[in-house]
Amino acid sequence: MTDDHELDVLIAEIFDYHGYDFSGYSRASFKRRIDRIYQLDGFRSFEEFLSRVRTDAGYFDRLVEEITVNVTEMFRDPSFYKVLREEILPSLRSKPFIRIWHAGCSTGQEVYSMAILLEEAGLLSKALLYATDINQTVLETAKRGVFPLALMKDYAENYRDSGGKKDFTTYYFANYGLAKFDERLSQKMVFSQHSLVSDGSFNEFDLIVCRNVMIYFDKELQDRALQLFDNSLSRLGYLALGTKETIKYTSVQKKYEQLRNEKIWKKTN
Repeated sequence: MTDDHELDVLIAEIFDYHGYDFSGYSRASFKRRIDRIYQLDGFRSFEEFLSRVRTDAGYFDRLVEEITVNVTEMFRDPSFYKVLREEILPSLRSKPFIRIWHAGCSTGQEVYSMAILLEEAGLLSKALLYATDINQTVLETAKRGVFPLALMKDYAENYRDSGGKKDFTTYYFANYGLAKFDERLSQKMVFSQHSLVSDGSFNEFDLIVCRNVMIYFDKELQDRALQLFDNSLSRLGYLALGTKETIKYTSVQKKYEQLRNEKIWKKTN
């Protein structure tokens, strides 16, 4: 088990050697995940573990994947996607071009869900989806748009619960236990590595989706991320967060109004 001093050393060494800043992550969550990988991989001392993190790029990628928690699914929380389908996308219809940012996109299931919504609303042709994550490994998975076929039954059920009317199988090709999503969806996606900790705004967006990412940040980093989103969001744009996340009691709250009971806010100021 690592102690607080060792965690401080690890965070500093990761930044010095690899340029990743985990200082703003929830300390309890960070410690829990470091202890887990430390025990799973059988290290005999913290020094041995630290040396591996410093010098083995492949192992460091594994460490990042463990820390950043990649749990996602298509049309997760169908009621959320129902609001997107019925209220948000229709309000964007009059725009000549639609830019959407999925921050912390993980393996991309939510990005493909959004593309399907845009396709069914007749808006995909004039939309561009920017999908970013700190973890390059999950970005490569997202780019491929290939997911286990066994998951499609649950994804299709979520899709229907979100208001989807089509046969979900029309959006992917099944082969050897895998489902590859139609390239007409991925052609409207741009995948890029981006850190909410250290990187800045890179465009102006009509909708920013960052779900179940900030729950792993401490209060200071949450505030920084929200300020980044606010700087990146157009007037009357929308910010969508995860079910356990909020902008209440933050510096940006007064600029937004919440839609229904979902974690979606419209920028009004």
